[in-house]
Amino acid sequence: MAEEKKNWLESTKDYIGELRNEMRKVSWPNRKQVEGTTVVVIFSVFAFAAYFEVVDTVLQKGIQGILTYFGK
Repeated sequence: MAEEKKNWLESTKDYIGELRNEMRKVSWPNRKQVEGTTVVVIFSVFAFAAYFEVVDTVLQKGIQGILTYFGK
């Protein structure tokens, strides 16, 4: 049992050490890059929302028209 605990502690310590080394290699974006990509994401979300609203409306009216036509 003590052997398993020691192995777990050593493997956890190794994992954290490797994680720190990998995180040092990451190139983090600067504030201007983050702001720019945030604007792009927000614009994209609204553009897709508008697109899906139009598609939803067209499909709804089309299906409603078909049901009305065949429902008579």
